Amino acid sequence: MAATPAHPAGLYALYASFWAGNLVEQIWNFAWPATVALLHPSLLPVAVVSFVAKIGIFAGGPLVGSLMDSFPRVLAFNSLSAVQTAAQLISAGMIIYAHNVSTPAAAVSSTTSLLSQPWFVVLVLAGAVERLTGLASGVAFERDWVVLLAGTNRPIALANANAMLSRVDFLCEIAGASIFGLLLAKFGPVTSLKLAAVLMMCTLPILILLVHLTNKLSKGVLERPRHHGISNESSNASERRIPENLGARGLDAIRCGWVQYKTQPVLPVSLAFVFLYFNVVLSPGGLMTSYLTHRGLNPSIIGAFSGMCAFMGVAATFMSAKLVEKLGLLKAGAAGLIFQALVLGIAVAVYWSGSIAHQKSLIFFLFLVVLSRLGHMSYDIVGGQILQTAVPPSQANLIGTTEISMTSLAELVMLGVAIIAEDVSHFGFLALLSMVAVAGAAWIYCHWMSNPTNESLQLFSFDQHYNSPLSSNEQSVTTDIASKSSSPMM
Repeated sequence: MAATPAHPAGLYALYASFWAGNLVEQIWNFAWPATVALLHPSLLPVAVVSFVAKIGIFAGGPLVGSLMDSFPRVLAFNSLSAVQTAAQLISAGMIIYAHNVSTPAAAVSSTTSLLSQPWFVVLVLAGAVERLTGLASGVAFERDWVVLLAGTNRPIALANANAMLSRVDFLCEIAGASIFGLLLAKFGPVTSLKLAAVLMMCTLPILILLVHLTNKLSKGVLERPRHHGISNESSNASERRIPENLGARGLDAIRCGWVQYKTQPVLPVSLAFVFLYFNVVLSPGGLMTSYLTHRGLNPSIIGAFSGMCAFMGVAATFMSAKLVEKLGLLKAGAAGLIFQALVLGIAVAVYWSGSIAHQKSLIFFLFLVVLSRLGHMSYDIVGGQILQTAVPPSQANLIGTTEISMTSLAELVMLGVAIIAEDVSHFGFLALLSMVAVAGAAWIYCHWMSNPTNESLQLFSFDQHYNSPLSSNEQSVTTDIASKSSSPMM
């Protein structure tokens, strides 16, 4: 019973919906920084677009989560998908325009001139809307819908469903980066963006149909009210507190989101996840793509790097299951974080050794970054299940979007540093800061796990390995690894 999903047919339709929406999103996540980086010889344009997007997520995440909890699930998701697609098309149009009007002189013009261009302002705003709606849609899939379809009281079925969503996500990341990397190498930025735009327009109606199919095959489970776990009195009181003014409602949603986030029983697990988002350069993303582009790597190689990082995510879905079986749910999370911190410590040491100027050393550096994703994705899967276990379904969207706001704040800090240190020569300093943050995440998580509370012991009573916290020897090993990882160049 524990391994049988409550709505197996609905789950398969959910996987198809997730695939359709995520493939286009992953193509775009690789496409925009790769094509924007070709417009100016610095990290600044990509950093500015990312920075403003994180501000939008940080400020608007709780409000969007509150609105999602106030509207029917299917209607809210379809509306977010339509807005996200429109934002992607506008962004693609602006980048195409910039490439069509740019000249060799404009390519080396001052950054101030570039940032003040009308097309760049529109790109920044559209990028913020695209990221906010995309991440909110992901929260709906991964924190709410999958729990309903797999069954809240069926832990094995839920674990299998989480693993499948992660595999779909990583396979889409592999395909998205590889497809656009090949297109960019063969056709150039303008034609590649036009092809991506056509794919976006064709995918939206398919996604909407698949979402309705998911709801139909699950016998309308997505239409059930969210507040079934809250007393009528509490629910009515909550409704009375909702202001009619949208601005006041936004502030109220942010306040309620932070309160619920801070009082969740597994806050350190979420904080460790947030700390991982200080790592903005030792991971596949806009700044790494921009850096490799400026180093002169072929776009197909850059796409292969992103694809290999995603492949490690697929491997992590299988490895995490083995880790949970051998170590238990919570210690499996610690193993993933420690492994990532250790490997990134070696990667930063390689970069700062000075040999990174040679292509073989650069490839080895990228290999270590790829390998570190195995630990990162393992913790992502394990940490997600820990939060699904501890967070009530009625709070899933609000706490999930608030956590996204926290991760955006972490990225904002690092992107702010990247904007100040815009020159490519400062990449090593950003890499060092990123690695230290990962070591900090490992310390936060292991400290929480080695000091269990009565509430956490009750929540995870099924994890026999957690009933006996880390031994003093395990703690010393963890502390030693974290300290060594955080100071490879000290």
